[in-house]
Amino acid sequence: MKAKFNEIIDSKIPVLLDFYATWCGPCQTLAPILADVKKEMGAGVKIIKIDVDKNPGVASKFNVRGVPTLILFKQGNPLWRHSGLMSRGDLTQVISSYT
Repeated sequence: MKAKFNEIIDSKIPVLLDFYATWCGPCQTLAPILADVKKEMGAGVKIIKIDVDKNPGVASKFNVRGVPTLILFKQGNPLWRHSGLMSRGDLTQVISSYT
């Protein structure tokens, strides 16, 4: 699992990690926004959802203290981080700035 995870975030295209929880209201609000971003950006971004309750080790590794937390990686490097909701436009703009 660890090697596969590192392989994913080492990508040349941006990889957005969405740390969420099923019981989190803002996370549920963010889900369709992320789907719209993916639809708009297509192959220009990978979006990986990580349930913090099922993957506490990964959440801990990235110092995730609250949900939703978004972390954008490119070639294994964390480039940007945000906790809380974001609009589709703002999120698309941030990801586009790293492509």
